[in-house]
This record gives sequence, C-alpha cells and structure tokens, in this order.
Amino acid sequence: MRKDEFWEGVRGGFPIMLAASPFGALFGALAVDNGFTIADTVFMSATVYAGASQMVGIELFGNHVQPWLVVLSVFAVNFRHVLYSASIAKYIRHFTPIQKFFAFFLLVDPQYAETEKRGERGLPVTFPWYLGFGLVIYFPWIFNTLLGAIFGQMIGDPKAIGLDVLLPIYFLGLVMGFRKRDRFLPIVAVSAIASVAGMHFVGSPWHVSIGALAGVLLAACLPPTGTVAAPPVAIEKEA
Repeated sequence: MRKDEFWEGVRGGFPIMLAASPFGALFGALAVDNGFTIADTVFMSATVYAGASQMVGIELFGNHVQPWLVVLSVFAVNFRHVLYSASIAKYIRHFTPIQKFFAFFLLVDPQYAETEKRGERGLPVTFPWYLGFGLVIYFPWIFNTLLGAIFGQMIGDPKAIGLDVLLPIYFLGLVMGFRKRDRFLPIVAVSAIASVAGMHFVGSPWHVSIGALAGVLLAACLPPTGTVAAPPVAIEKEA
C-alpha cells in the first residue's frame, strides 16, 4: 500500500518535472554565465533547491553584491515558503520530525499546490506520496541544472528566444490552479497591484514579499466564508 502511494506521487509529479526541466537548464546556463563553476551550480541546485531564489542569487552574485544582502534577498523571495508551511501543517502533522525535515526541504511551489489540493479533496497526505511527488521533481532538477551548466552556452542569450518568460508563466499556471477558491480574484488582484507597486517603489526582490503580504492581509481582513446571516425573528400577529 505504501509503495503504491509512493508511485502515485511519482506519477503525479512527473508532468511537473517535465514542465520544470527547462527552468533547471536555464538556471545552469545563467549560473555559469555569471561566473559559477559547474560544480558550484549543481551544488546550489542540490542544497538551495528553490528556482526563483536561485535565479535572484546568481544575478546578485554576478553583480558582486555583499553576501549578507544576497542572503536577505533570497529570504525575501522565499518568504512565501513560510506561508506554504503554515498552510500545509494541518495535513502533515502526523509526519515524524525526520519526515517533516524532508517535507519542508522539498516544499517548492508545485509541491505545496498539490499537497493543498489533495488535502482539500479529503485525500490522505502520506509521507510516501509526498516523497514520491517531491523526488521525481528534485533529482531531474539537479540533472537538468548540470545539462544547462555544460551546454547552456550554446543557447546564446536566453532573452532573445523568450526563455525569460517561462518562470512567470509557470507561476501564473500555479496560481490559476486555485481560481475556484472563494475570493480568489480580489486577493490575487490586490497581491498583484501591491507587487507591481513594490517593484516600482522598493525594487526586486522585495516586491515578491510585499505582494504576498498584501494578499494575506486582505484575506485576514475579509469575513469568513460560508457565514449565513441569522434569519429574522418571526413575529406572530396577534389574533
């Protein structure tokens, strides 16, 4: 049974792996272009394992920014993972401490999205399922990083062939997966507006956290869903 759950996770994560493969190769190419060695590039993918923050990190390293600012910027981009972990905590509370360690290490955007959807459908979020889903994305991510680092220079300028838009499209697809949730449109709209304003007035990568916090604040301020107004008290007419 547990083996079946593992392979169920692998099958579920396989399409995500195919979609994420270009990002791994793109990161490998950009990292080498910014002065990383092939070994450094693969090591970063294996240990940091967070596509968007890896992109931000190599860009800052390439511009010779102070290390503390690089760490702070990566934290700003990955702040959403604090929200992810809080959101799925109710589904993985039965994991052991060691299992939770691996669960949070593998907690990238598609892992969160699928875990949340699975929990909402009432399906059990078991560790074998979670691990199968995560590993089928993690190991190809490292392998594609290696391919990109070795052969990426053959691509030339990634922006010239539109590879720079893959990451925004990827995130948009994840967000749209939650479009049937209550108040999806106002929360996403406020988050997007705040993120654009943050990009304009504060700059990257802080606009990511600013947009996320704006959406969270709006969601917290809105009244709970499913509340029904109390029916008016019937007033009997006197005979």
